[in-house]
Amino acid sequence: MLYLDNSATTQVDPKVFEAMLPFLKEEFGNPSSKYYPQAVNSNKAVESARQQVADLLGASSKEIIFTSGSTEGNNMIIKGVADYYSDQGNHIITTATEHPSVLETCRYLETKGFEVTYLPVDRYGRIDQEEFKASVKDSTILVTVIWGNNELGSLNNIKEISDYCLAQDVFFHTDATQVIGKVDINLEGYPGISFLSCSSHKFHGPKGVGCVYIKKDQYDMLIPLTPLYHGGGQENNIRSGTLAVPGIVGIGKAAELAKERMAENIERLKENEDYLTRILKEKFAEVIVFNNDVSDKIPGILNVQFKGINNELLLKQLAPMIAASTGSACSSSKPSHVLKAIGLTLEQIRNTIRFSMSASISKKDLDVFTDL
Repeated sequence: MLYLDNSATTQVDPKVFEAMLPFLKEEFGNPSSKYYPQAVNSNKAVESARQQVADLLGASSKEIIFTSGSTEGNNMIIKGVADYYSDQGNHIITTATEHPSVLETCRYLETKGFEVTYLPVDRYGRIDQEEFKASVKDSTILVTVIWGNNELGSLNNIKEISDYCLAQDVFFHTDATQVIGKVDINLEGYPGISFLSCSSHKFHGPKGVGCVYIKKDQYDMLIPLTPLYHGGGQENNIRSGTLAVPGIVGIGKAAELAKERMAENIERLKENEDYLTRILKEKFAEVIVFNNDVSDKIPGILNVQFKGINNELLLKQLAPMIAASTGSACSSSKPSHVLKAIGLTLEQIRNTIRFSMSASISKKDLDVFTDL
């Protein structure tokens, strides 16, 4: 079966699994203990992984805080900033096409007295820059905008957004879950990004681990925020709890591999996307519509309407040969809010399937579509 649901999760790379294995067996020490070999080795492994992730992002290792994934990271940043800076303002800006962990967090904060602006998007899921700039006001304390959309692949202009936030002295957070490993990122070129969230399992690492980037100031101090978890003070007092060493080793190795293979992976994803697009157009030209843009996007994501065909029924028919999805795995029971936001009707949404590829797929693998 051909797996084309990589935006939902990816297969753990064998080299990642090999790196994790010792820390599931003999190297089981708690890295916070530090005084005996197993603990020392675990602590060294955590710090090595922190550096590997930092190298992938173009950040300092001190700016990397490990989490259980992007849902926790998004909650941590948005709630943490809202609470810590509530005396400075109560306005948050986000978009209509964010991941549910951002949207639901913002809706929760509205019940606590915060004002949230949900920016509309164009037909490909991007915000209008002038509309965004006009929405910033004196009470704005946080802007949170997704870097690359998980359903359409569309990239927002994060550079322009972050530069404007920097000029206005407003914190900027981006959910970068889908772009890590597929878009070459160097945070040194984005001084306006205050916070970033990502998950290991989106770039061939294990599930249950991710990280947030929290920018340092000129005094080498991380931007302060209220912790989501209180306890033992791990992760610079930002994320308490015993560190999940095997998972952290896994995200570190996955980050190292993603950095090494970045150019190759991007080229392969683009080739696969072009090849599958050509097959679909040749075979189903009369019955398909592409919802995604063809440029300025995450390579390897196609979002396709099959006119008059229910997506769930089609996916069940395809299941023996192809694994794909209707959209975000985190809101699979509801019609896509992303596709609704770009103006699709309920019928069009129910006719839409997302194909999301990995760099390990070959053109020969994609030939299965010629036999449908």
